[in-house]
Amino acid sequence: MNGAFEVGAAGLRAEQKALEILANNIANINTAGFKRSDAQFSEILAQRVDAEIAEPIATGDISPAAGGVRVTARGTQLSQGAIRPTGNPLDIAIDGQGFIELMGPNGQSLLWRGGRLRVNEDGLLATAAGIPLRATINVPMDLSALTISTDGIVSAETASGERLELGQIGLIRVEREAELERLEDGFLRLVEDARPVDTVAGEDGSGRLVQGGIEESNVALTEEMVQMMIVQRAYAANAQAVQVADQLAAITNNLRQ
Repeated sequence: MNGAFEVGAAGLRAEQKALEILANNIANINTAGFKRSDAQFSEILAQRVDAEIAEPIATGDISPAAGGVRVTARGTQLSQGAIRPTGNPLDIAIDGQGFIELMGPNGQSLLWRGGRLRVNEDGLLATAAGIPLRATINVPMDLSALTISTDGIVSAETASGERLELGQIGLIRVEREAELERLEDGFLRLVEDARPVDTVAGEDGSGRLVQGGIEESNVALTEEMVQMMIVQRAYAANAQAVQVADQLAAITNNLRQ
């Protein structure tokens, strides 16, 4: 009878994790550049001991306690989100593959799919949260216009009419979604064994930069809600299995008395 409880509990834990992943996708549907995750279920085989050789025999990535099911977020789905024109010259998006590298706290490298830019206190071009671009583009105080070309070249026009080239925003491209780790506020970072490729926007398979636009999330609300309904039904089924097991255990206890 304990096996029925364990099976039901394993299912409940897995479905709860899947609901958390779906809920996170839905919560970030309006986050610029957000990339959704999928819930991936995998079977865990119990470790067994061969009585003749008295050595544990394991299959796959397992838990030594028992078998069951495990659910994990299947990477970051890098499909392109729709680019919404805003007309704001400080809005930037990437049309295609690639990420803008940011200089996070303590020199940490962060990856960003674009959004609202601003000039921080140090005069550097930065995100709306004040995180500067790794390209360290200094913006003059008497700026009257800012232009970002599709290949990332940033130009400024001063109040006196002088035209200046401030630098170039490069892109970082990764070959595998597993090389990325999701952080808060739509930022990403590379895992330790990642092999990123530094590229120029519009070259080597990288996307081009779009000024005056913001990439919307790639979350489709209808699909997420359908998946959530399926997971909720599976959760209810596992809860029912636990309830039935509890009722049978009560009947068994009464018979013993």
